[in-house]
Amino acid sequence: MSDDRPTRRDLMKPVQLLGMAFGAAAFAGIVTLVSMGFFQQRTSEEAQAAVILALIIAGVTFITVLVVVALLLLAVDPAQVTKQVDKPVLLPDSDDDHGDDEGPDAAAGGTPKA
Repeated sequence: MSDDRPTRRDLMKPVQLLGMAFGAAAFAGIVTLVSMGFFQQRTSEEAQAAVILALIIAGVTFITVLVVVALLLLAVDPAQVTKQVDKPVLLPDSDDDHGDDEGPDAAAGGTPKA
Protein backbone atom coordinates (compact mmCIF):
# COMPACT_ATOMS: atom_id res chain seq x y z
CA MET A 1 0.00 0.00 0.00
CA SER A 2 1.34 3.42 -0.87
CA ASP A 3 1.77 6.40 1.44
CA ASP A 4 -1.56 8.28 1.48
CA ARG A 5 -0.38 11.38 3.33
CA PRO A 6 -0.27 14.45 1.08
CA THR A 7 2.92 16.40 0.66
CA ARG A 8 3.22 20.15 0.29
CA ARG A 9 3.58 19.64 -3.43
CA ASP A 10 0.27 17.77 -3.46
CA LEU A 11 -1.40 20.53 -1.45
CA MET A 12 -0.54 23.26 -3.92
CA LYS A 13 1.21 22.38 -7.11
CA PRO A 14 3.55 25.08 -8.49
CA VAL A 15 1.46 25.52 -11.63
CA GLN A 16 -1.63 26.19 -9.52
CA LEU A 17 0.31 28.67 -7.39
CA LEU A 18 1.55 30.53 -10.47
CA GLY A 19 -1.92 30.40 -12.05
CA MET A 20 -3.54 31.92 -8.98
CA ALA A 21 -0.94 34.68 -8.83
CA PHE A 22 -1.31 35.37 -12.57
CA GLY A 23 -5.11 35.53 -12.25
CA ALA A 24 -4.89 38.04 -9.41
CA ALA A 25 -2.35 40.10 -11.35
CA ALA A 26 -4.52 40.12 -14.48
CA PHE A 27 -7.53 41.20 -12.43
CA ALA A 28 -5.57 44.02 -10.78
CA GLY A 29 -4.19 45.18 -14.15
CA ILE A 30 -7.63 45.23 -15.78
CA VAL A 31 -9.15 47.10 -12.83
CA THR A 32 -6.35 49.66 -13.06
CA LEU A 33 -6.89 50.12 -16.80
CA VAL A 34 -10.64 50.55 -16.36
CA SER A 35 -10.27 52.98 -13.47
CA MET A 36 -7.79 55.12 -15.40
CA GLY A 37 -10.11 55.33 -18.41
CA PHE A 38 -7.93 53.39 -20.83
CA PHE A 39 -10.93 52.13 -22.79
CA GLN A 40 -12.31 55.65 -23.34
CA GLN A 41 -11.19 58.27 -25.82
CA ARG A 42 -7.90 59.48 -24.38
CA THR A 43 -4.69 60.90 -25.77
CA SER A 44 -1.84 58.53 -26.49
CA GLU A 45 0.18 59.87 -23.53
CA GLU A 46 -2.67 59.20 -21.11
CA ALA A 47 -3.20 55.71 -22.54
CA GLN A 48 0.51 54.97 -22.29
CA ALA A 49 0.60 56.15 -18.66
CA ALA A 50 -2.40 53.93 -17.87
CA VAL A 51 -0.72 50.87 -19.42
CA ILE A 52 2.55 51.49 -17.57
CA LEU A 53 0.77 51.90 -14.25
CA ALA A 54 -1.37 48.81 -14.91
CA LEU A 55 1.76 46.74 -15.63
CA ILE A 56 3.39 47.95 -12.42
CA ILE A 57 0.27 47.17 -10.38
CA ALA A 58 -0.03 43.73 -12.02
CA GLY A 59 3.64 42.94 -11.31
CA VAL A 60 3.41 43.95 -7.68
CA THR A 61 0.19 41.95 -7.28
CA PHE A 62 1.76 38.87 -8.91
CA ILE A 63 4.77 38.91 -6.62
CA THR A 64 2.72 39.67 -3.50
CA VAL A 65 0.21 36.87 -4.10
CA LEU A 66 3.01 34.44 -4.91
CA VAL A 67 4.95 35.22 -1.73
CA VAL A 68 1.91 35.34 0.58
CA VAL A 69 0.44 32.05 -0.61
CA ALA A 70 3.85 30.35 -0.47
CA LEU A 71 4.36 31.55 3.11
CA LEU A 72 0.88 30.39 4.08
CA LEU A 73 1.65 26.95 2.65
CA LEU A 74 4.67 26.70 4.92
CA ALA A 75 2.35 26.99 7.92
CA VAL A 76 0.36 23.91 6.87
CA ASP A 77 1.52 20.59 8.25
CA PRO A 78 0.78 18.00 5.53
CA ALA A 79 0.10 15.32 8.16
CA GLN A 80 -2.62 17.47 9.72
CA VAL A 81 -4.56 17.91 6.46
CA THR A 82 -6.17 14.48 6.48
CA LYS A 83 -6.61 14.37 10.27
CA GLN A 84 -10.24 14.78 11.32
CA VAL A 85 -10.91 17.48 13.93
CA ASP A 86 -13.63 16.50 16.41
CA LYS A 87 -13.42 19.43 18.83
CA PRO A 88 -13.28 23.22 18.63
CA VAL A 89 -9.89 24.34 17.43
CA LEU A 90 -9.37 27.19 19.92
CA LEU A 91 -9.98 25.13 23.07
CA PRO A 92 -6.94 23.96 25.07
CA ASP A 93 -5.71 20.40 24.56
CA SER A 94 -6.30 19.27 28.15
CA ASP A 95 -9.85 18.42 29.19
CA ASP A 96 -9.26 18.95 32.93
CA ASP A 97 -8.46 22.68 33.18
CA HIS A 98 -10.02 23.28 36.61
CA GLY A 99 -8.02 20.69 38.58
CA ASP A 100 -5.13 23.06 39.48
CA ASP A 101 -3.97 23.02 43.09
CA GLU A 102 -2.51 26.52 42.88
CA GLY A 103 -5.78 28.24 42.05
CA PRO A 104 -6.51 30.92 39.48
CA ASP A 105 -3.64 33.18 40.62
CA ALA A 106 -1.01 30.72 39.40
CA ALA A 107 -2.47 30.65 35.91
CA ALA A 108 -2.62 34.45 35.80
CA GLY A 109 1.03 34.83 36.75
CA GLY A 110 0.47 35.51 40.45
CA THR A 111 2.57 34.22 43.31
CA PRO A 112 2.12 30.55 44.23
CA LYS A 113 0.58 29.72 47.58
CA ALA A 114 2.99 28.50 50.27
